[in-house]
Amino acid sequence: MTERVFLGIGSNTGDSINILSAAITSMHDLIGPIQAISPLYRSAPVGPVVQNDFLNAAVCICTELEPMKLLHQTQYLEQCAGRQRLIHWGPRTLDIDILIYGNLKLNLPGLILPHPQMLHRHFVLRPLKDLSELLGIDVLPDLDQHLQHVSNQDIQCLDQHWCHLV
Repeated sequence: MTERVFLGIGSNTGDSINILSAAITSMHDLIGPIQAISPLYRSAPVGPVVQNDFLNAAVCICTELEPMKLLHQTQYLEQCAGRQRLIHWGPRTLDIDILIYGNLKLNLPGLILPHPQMLHRHFVLRPLKDLSELLGIDVLPDLDQHLQHVSNQDIQCLDQHWCHLV
């Protein structure tokens, strides 16, 4: 069965734009057809580690992969981009989070769906809002209210041209 999945992607180490572009290209073969990609945003890092700002976007993709297999594929893409998990919330060449997997609610070691922190992060909610408008669907209930609660978190749209239906 095919599920509509929303992924958050980010990078703050290396050539982030090319890393994110390559990851999106690889997603089609490893995960499934991409439906839409949000604009690209710049945001401050979360956590206590001093590091560069992140480039972030969200991707809507259809997949037949079960949630844990999807997690393994996203982690494989991160590894291919040179990600090393040395410091919690540290710098990353590529970070891919499974934000929403259809209507599934799941709480397993290593995977909680929907993503437990997404409602607290402007750099996640703004791209989801863009995808919601682009696709003409409600990606997340009360998305506008959630966005109001994080509006004090500074993000900057860098490239509106990333935003498109596929």
